Amino acid sequence: MYETPIYYMGLMRLFADDTVAADLMLNAPTKWLLGSVLVVLGIATVVGRFLRKQPEGTVNPALARAFHQRVRAWWMMVAILAFGFGVGYVATVVLFGLAAFWALREFITMTPTRRSDHRTLFWVFFVITPLQYVLVGMGETYYRYYSILLPVYGVQFIFSRIAFSGDSKRFLERSAKILSGLLICVYSLSYAPALLDLTLKTKGLDGNLAVWQGSKAGLLFYFVLLVQLADVFQYAWGKLIGRYVIAPDINASRTWEGFCGGVASTTILGVLLYWVTPFGVWGSGCMGMVVAVAGFAGGMTMSAIKRDRGVKDYGTLVEGHAGIMDRIDSLCFAAPIFFHLAPIISELS
Repeated sequence: MYETPIYYMGLMRLFADDTVAADLMLNAPTKWLLGSVLVVLGIATVVGRFLRKQPEGTVNPALARAFHQRVRAWWMMVAILAFGFGVGYVATVVLFGLAAFWALREFITMTPTRRSDHRTLFWVFFVITPLQYVLVGMGETYYRYYSILLPVYGVQFIFSRIAFSGDSKRFLERSAKILSGLLICVYSLSYAPALLDLTLKTKGLDGNLAVWQGSKAGLLFYFVLLVQLADVFQYAWGKLIGRYVIAPDINASRTWEGFCGGVASTTILGVLLYWVTPFGVWGSGCMGMVVAVAGFAGGMTMSAIKRDRGVKDYGTLVEGHAGIMDRIDSLCFAAPIFFHLAPIISELS
């Protein structure tokens, strides 16, 4: 019997609406989680408006304004995710691809490029970046391709293309900057939408492994929620009891107390949200801890890059959160770790 080649199966995956709808079906736990987040955001919106109406002597205007802007940014993030889930798998991948494209743009524009790099950047923005997300959109079957496209072929291509330009001035610095942006903003972030087509197995009552039938959209939302709240927890604990700054020259607001409190709080949150995931109670808590640590490392790393380049923020696209890169730095570092740990933890827990 004739079998459809894997390549055409991938293309069918991109355009099969019924398959997409099945993949992003929101089950009851996911709807409860999404509804709870919307309720909290609604309450936060009311609180933000209340604070902004208070006299200046009672509430710090800058603090009230920052709180209001952050809530608006959260509304936008939830709305974008919900829109992607509602439209389908491909739409969600495209949304993450656009975010990666813009984040890479912010990353590259921090440092002036030479004219000889422009053709390389054309390939990076308009060929390599879209190709990465096309492969992700074609499903888990293409993991063998999108997992090595950038760290193998992308690295060799960029070094070679810059060398062929004939400009040797600051060659290593220019190559490293482009590669760093590509691997962090594009490659690492692509593992977030890849969760929507990741096969996970859990132990049944008989002790045998079976494919998890839960909502992949719920798992992605769970992951994004943990990462974003980990940042909030770390900031809050740092403001409340923070005394010992980890690296003053990198980020004066990142303290050991904030780090430990944020990791502990995110671990507890992971335990409380285990019912959305294929993980058990301890497995979900473990994932919360790992996500918090990885996200914190991402924030510190991107802060170091900003200090090195002498900039405060990557951009101003998202009101209240500077640039896109400032908002997704934790996601970029946590996504590939979460993606590769998820199958292991789901089977063990």
